[in-house]
Amino acid sequence: MGLPLAITATGLVTGVGMSAPATCAAIRCAIDNFQETGFRDRGGEWILGCEVPMEKPWRGKTKLLKMAVSAIREVMQAKPEVNPAETPLLLCLAEHTRPGRIINDDAQFFLDLQQELGVEFSDQSLVIAAGHVSAAVAFKHAREMIQQQGVKHVLLASSDTLLVSPTLDHYEAQERLLTSENSNGFIPGEAGAALLVESGEQQNQAALNCEGLGFAVETAHVDSEEPLRAEGLTAAIKASLSDAGCEMGDLDFRITDLSGEQYYFKEASLALSRTLRQRKEEFDIWHPADCVGEVGSSQGLIMMAVLKAACEKEYTKGYRMFAHMGNDDGKRSSVVLAWRNGGGS
Repeated sequence: MGLPLAITATGLVTGVGMSAPATCAAIRCAIDNFQETGFRDRGGEWILGCEVPMEKPWRGKTKLLKMAVSAIREVMQAKPEVNPAETPLLLCLAEHTRPGRIINDDAQFFLDLQQELGVEFSDQSLVIAAGHVSAAVAFKHAREMIQQQGVKHVLLASSDTLLVSPTLDHYEAQERLLTSENSNGFIPGEAGAALLVESGEQQNQAALNCEGLGFAVETAHVDSEEPLRAEGLTAAIKASLSDAGCEMGDLDFRITDLSGEQYYFKEASLALSRTLRQRKEEFDIWHPADCVGEVGSSQGLIMMAVLKAACEKEYTKGYRMFAHMGNDDGKRSSVVLAWRNGGGS
């Protein structure tokens, strides 16, 4: 088993809330903010989207910066004892291969982010351009930094948008966007998110702990012609269960990055059938994208913030759960989590 990571603070900026409490309350109540965007589909109808209503009509890279800054500030205000100079920032961004990706220079975006915040983070900071699986990859790096390098806190942050014309054109051409002519698709959105993690071993307060991580690659990914057997996701889930030292039957429910496409729902169902070996009356599945839309690299961090809020307010279906995320290119990740009372219990 690896070192448990405690998620001790969250910050969110989404289409349904300009803070973590507001966003999580909206998601709990199944409130969405899906509205007509300024983009039309091929049938001439307005495309639905979930836009973040910022104070000014920022667009492009500027808006991505503002969303990330807002989420990070929310975390830093909640944890004023955190020293940025000693804290690595793991910045989660869209995959470089995603059509319409706004950021063309990751390093410059990182520098601009620090300038906008007025702080400098540890030189151990990283940019993780891995889309949906960025959150799990960031957990892996954070665990290594805390366990092997003695880092006290690690800040995970993300900012992403799919409300960009080339991105929407690509997904519509692939018949993956929800439009007037296609019901099997996702609603595009945008969001900024941030989490603070630290060692879960010396926690004196109740916290949501990341206890297991697993990664794999699915050869029958959404763009392939191969029959889907969910072998990649199954392998990732099994690896995370092994890392956490538990079995699927020990867990109570799951949270996922599913955003409306039948392929990913089928994959999740197949993976569960191949990993859950005992009968359970129910094994709930949460998918916050129902409210915030498809938000790319921010999806995983939003999922963690939703779990933390749900455990704190005691409306979960139990206190052990797992999250899984997947990219279009086949990368899969799974995270086993548990709500732990203080004192390491």
